[in-house]
Amino acid sequence: MKVRCCIVGGGPAGMMLGYLLGRAGIEVVVLEKHADFFRDFRGDTVHPSTLQVMDELGLIDAFLKLPHQRLQKMDGLFGGTHVRIADLGRLHTKYPFIAFMPQWDFLNFMREAGNRFASLEVMMNAEAVDLIRHGDAIAGVRAKTPEGPIEIEADLTIACDGRHSTVRERAGLSVEEIGAPMDVLWFRVGRKADETENLFARVEPGKMMITFDRGDYWQCAYVIAKGQYDAVKARGLQALLDDIVRMAPVLGSGIADVKSFDDVKLLTVAINRLARWTRPGLLLIGDAAHAMSPVGGVGVNLAVQDAVATANLLAGKLQHGCPSENELDAVRRRREFPVKMTQAMQVVVQDHIISGALQGGERPLKVPLVVRLVTALPWLQGIPARLLALGVRPEHVRSKAMSSP
Repeated sequence: MKVRCCIVGGGPAGMMLGYLLGRAGIEVVVLEKHADFFRDFRGDTVHPSTLQVMDELGLIDAFLKLPHQRLQKMDGLFGGTHVRIADLGRLHTKYPFIAFMPQWDFLNFMREAGNRFASLEVMMNAEAVDLIRHGDAIAGVRAKTPEGPIEIEADLTIACDGRHSTVRERAGLSVEEIGAPMDVLWFRVGRKADETENLFARVEPGKMMITFDRGDYWQCAYVIAKGQYDAVKARGLQALLDDIVRMAPVLGSGIADVKSFDDVKLLTVAINRLARWTRPGLLLIGDAAHAMSPVGGVGVNLAVQDAVATANLLAGKLQHGCPSENELDAVRRRREFPVKMTQAMQVVVQDHIISGALQGGERPLKVPLVVRLVTALPWLQGIPARLLALGVRPEHVRSKAMSSP
């Protein structure tokens, strides 16, 4: 099989980039190693920056018909004190809310929307296991499928295969680890129709939890200190559930849904990035190039922004073959600053809020000064809202659609 571009990984970066390149008439194949997109540990916060991209592509009306919940105000309890972290309603943007939507719905939507492009193929159950090399250049991938191994020759290979990227490892690209002080326990709790809760985050000495109203259930993230999962398990499931219900009484009616630790998934948090995103014939974007902390829920949206920038910079050049490595590196030069700035802000939150909370102690938690100011001065709530909603230097669709015959 030979194509102009082979994208490895059918996550947000891979599916959005596949759509954009297919829209531009580039012969592209997206390899997704699973049979479907239905998996845990997938970010489902679609921020206004991504909603704006969907609008620019003419997809927003159909997209917002998918089941989702909307969040504008981010409220919490910090040591028993009510705080407001952000208010997206203060933004002058077309879509001033975060849409909570299962990522598999988002990815299925992009796959179905891309079906109208003859130049785009999405191959499920196709796992990239190695790279094809011509001298120093990457010339495609070797993949395994239920029907047997295949080789896909490509002028350009783009790795969107996540924070545990096989392509990155095969290409010998080293990762700079920045670190995170916490891990996350991810679980669902049933929700009754009449249960309402405006609180988004709860922070107590030694404990922190985030809850998302997902309609018929609560999606919960219980934050623990890095490496403490075994200690949590040693205390026993009931002790964990008692802590959860004490922090969030609204979960009491559905907490029985968590029957064992099999219902509690451990998400190991990491922040890292590559210094080099390219080899000749190869580009890495999304989590393969920079893993983000769950702080702010920005991972999906950074990946989409990478995909938009990649199409903007490379779609025209791909019409004529593989761009040079310097041309490929233009993606890093464009995206590295937003990535570094976002990770730096995540580290500040981790070091000055989350770490202090998780250390616990006997003294009551004191609300950080910056949080007190944002809560007390409503006009300030638009600043964190803008950083969450739009990020640093948001991308807009500039790549051209193929002309209709």
